[in-house]
Amino acid sequence: MPDVIAYGGDWNPEQWPEETWEQDVALMREAGVNRVSVGVFSWALLEPAEGVFDFGWFDRVMDLLAASGIAANLATPTASPPPWFGDAYPEALPVDSGGRRLHHGSRQGFCPSSPIYREKALRVTEQVATRYRDHPALALWHVHNEYGCHNARCYCDTSAAAFRAWLRSHYASLEALNDAWGSAFWSQHYGEWAQILPPRDTPSLPNPGQQLDFRRFSSDALVELYVAERDLLRELTPGVPATTNLMAGAHWDMDCWAFAAELDVVSTDHYLIGARAEPHIDLAFAADYARSLNGGRPWLLMEHSTSAVNWQPRNRAKAPGELRRNSLAHLARGADGIMFFQWRASRAGAEKWHSAMLPHAGVNTKVWREVSALGAELAGLSEVAGSRVKADVAILIDHSSVWAQDHPAQPSSELDPVEEAKRWHAALWRAGITCDLAHPEGDLTGYRLVLVPALYLVSDSGAANLEGFVRAGGVTLVGPYSGIVDEHDRVRLGGYPGAWRDLLGVTVEEFFPLDGPIRLASGGSGSAWSEVAHATSAKVLDTYATGEPAWTRNAWGDGAAHYLTTRLDDDALAGVIAAVCAEAEARPPATSPPGVEVVRRSHPDGRSHLFAINHTAEDAVVTSASGASVTVAAGDARVIAG
Repeated sequence: MPDVIAYGGDWNPEQWPEETWEQDVALMREAGVNRVSVGVFSWALLEPAEGVFDFGWFDRVMDLLAASGIAANLATPTASPPPWFGDAYPEALPVDSGGRRLHHGSRQGFCPSSPIYREKALRVTEQVATRYRDHPALALWHVHNEYGCHNARCYCDTSAAAFRAWLRSHYASLEALNDAWGSAFWSQHYGEWAQILPPRDTPSLPNPGQQLDFRRFSSDALVELYVAERDLLRELTPGVPATTNLMAGAHWDMDCWAFAAELDVVSTDHYLIGARAEPHIDLAFAADYARSLNGGRPWLLMEHSTSAVNWQPRNRAKAPGELRRNSLAHLARGADGIMFFQWRASRAGAEKWHSAMLPHAGVNTKVWREVSALGAELAGLSEVAGSRVKADVAILIDHSSVWAQDHPAQPSSELDPVEEAKRWHAALWRAGITCDLAHPEGDLTGYRLVLVPALYLVSDSGAANLEGFVRAGGVTLVGPYSGIVDEHDRVRLGGYPGAWRDLLGVTVEEFFPLDGPIRLASGGSGSAWSEVAHATSAKVLDTYATGEPAWTRNAWGDGAAHYLTTRLDDDALAGVIAAVCAEAEARPPATSPPGVEVVRRSHPDGRSHLFAINHTAEDAVVTSASGASVTVAAGDARVIAG
């Protein structure tokens, strides 16, 4: 990452007459832009016919950037094959679970397992890299774009063969696979590898193990595509880092942990969901996830919006000042680059109503004024670059667990693991405590508190990892319906929560999903879920009105493990999380009124910046641990050094 804050967005000059390019670059300099992504959707113009390449126009784009001192995130254009590809190779187009082949006309029209697609993608990547490997504008490879956003899973015969090969590499024998999938049920026992298909549409519920493994395979197929392009780029341009934009926290079809391990720097896209009551808290979740995927190191916000998007039922425009607050919130949580989709708003195409840095109405607009002011502000915050956020709290999240719980045959459809993780994260946000997200098998040393809101599936090593964390003095809080199945989605027998019965000192004999609220002795309530639990060694801290445990605490080694047997209402959850934070001595960097976001970034030498972002309509006073106070005006944000 650079020693300045990268600032800019996707520039798509091919959408415009060449006479506008000089104007674009002049306005970029006026707005403080120092970085743009180029070539993301340029395959059809870079290779207008198969094997015929035209780089003349793109040479002029890259030269113009270099002459203007603007660096390029140079994309490999492989996210959107051109029309000639689908016309020549219809067998490489994606197929849905019902056997319907999809066609060219949007983007990502390819089967991730197609060898023909990989061949053509690597060929255009090689052409781009060979031509621009020494170009002074090249700063970062932006490989592909939003992997799996529209073609995360393909069910064609090519994918079926690749799935079988993946299974053979993961299981020692066909009998081991039959055991893992529980295929004795419903007469699904496989006698030959060739009998195994992707989980295509069937008369009834699909096999849970088959569905889970197919989602793992599909994610791995996308990672393999990235690695193939990245390795070619490393060979041709050693020393130039590579990334791809993950959509962390919003797109759950890829295993972001596995993808992030292959990136030189994590980058992600984030867009506000207008239907959320407090979308800035959802933003914080995504930003914390991106930072965690990069091992706590700074990361790159590859895309967000200056105002409205184009793909929601109601595409709300951002209020004055919201663009700045959103951008500074990402910066506060570890981003060293703030970029938008896109530079100039499109005149035509499916995203013509998506906002941009330069709107349809031009420079005499709120958006342009805010874009320019933000560019100047970020230029003055270059000292922030390279600093990190230190979190005392982590939330465990795992894509395999999310995928397994997504199977339709669950005790209740009202327990959404992603939404529950976000709800616990929101409770921390409101308490002013910044947290990381962590993989269940990841390194938990350095944390004081680990939260497990909804981890239905956990491996033996993941279960032991949490036990070791608590034994060494950590505090954990585990939510209901966690630790229930192993990595193959097989129930852990002997009583729930199987993986952590001993750790939690609780045995659950039966689940009781709810169709209404249930009152607790403390005055709070639960919803959607309850359990018939027995405290074997745990202390009961709260109960249902009928006396069964709702919240327990169990001493374990030098630490403590808390457990909830219901989905607490927001206020009750906030109270429990406040209690476990106090026990673990996890504290915010400063005190602030509700609705004011406070995060600290620090350098190893002690230099730091406190970000205070006021999302309310009232002025707010933020007070540090030393007693120093600052006032943050309504809707404003302040970045305080020291």
